[in-house]
Amino acid sequence: MTNFRLTIEYDGRRYSGWQRQGNTDNTIQGKIEQILSRMTGHAVEINGAGRTDAGVHARAQVANVKIRTDKTAQEIQELLNHYLPQDIAVTACEQAPERFHARLNAKGKHYRYRLCDGGVPDVFARNYVCAWEQHLDVDAMQRAAAHLVGTHDFRAMSSVNKRFKKSTVRTITQITITRKPREICFDVIGTGFLYNMVRILIGTLVEVGEGKRAPDSMPAILDSLDRQQAGMTMPPQGLTLETVLY
Repeated sequence: MTNFRLTIEYDGRRYSGWQRQGNTDNTIQGKIEQILSRMTGHAVEINGAGRTDAGVHARAQVANVKIRTDKTAQEIQELLNHYLPQDIAVTACEQAPERFHARLNAKGKHYRYRLCDGGVPDVFARNYVCAWEQHLDVDAMQRAAAHLVGTHDFRAMSSVNKRFKKSTVRTITQITITRKPREICFDVIGTGFLYNMVRILIGTLVEVGEGKRAPDSMPAILDSLDRQQAGMTMPPQGLTLETVLY
């Protein structure tokens, strides 16, 4: 068995997320596994670095797969791109060390959320930017974001089940909020993220930007461990997994 590392980009709009699911074959993982299973003649399971939600995009998702094949990495990449839908592309394929695991070896992830507040969204970017009617206070959001950087229990800013027994402590190393022509970019870098955590974190900051919350209310929200105390879950189309850090 040879271990291969794949770098994958995809437009997530018409998919039910990255992770293979029992009730649908319309996932990124499922599409890739189907092709590799036909190619090798045996069942294939790929390991993704992150499980992006339905409708979320990726510019550089990383996965690894162990398969029995005589094909080169370039031949595998070409075959995948020939059979994958046009909104999924394998941008790199290389042989990896036997012990490389895309998720377990990852040191962090960089997500970007794009939002157009109060203006006319770029027609050519409309499928990847969240349109927002109200103009947002970037300075207030930056002050709020400063409270979220570091190691905290982010249970309040996730959709994990109440019976979730694993640790909900995560470390965010950087949050940058940048106003650009016609949009605001939220860049969030951390060692790991909980279910819906980025979209809820951004939703909480947006409510600060709208004046509905005070910037210094973030510590109390985290301390509550209560999802109801945090902000809305932002729509998925504005979110992209930019890079996985190793």
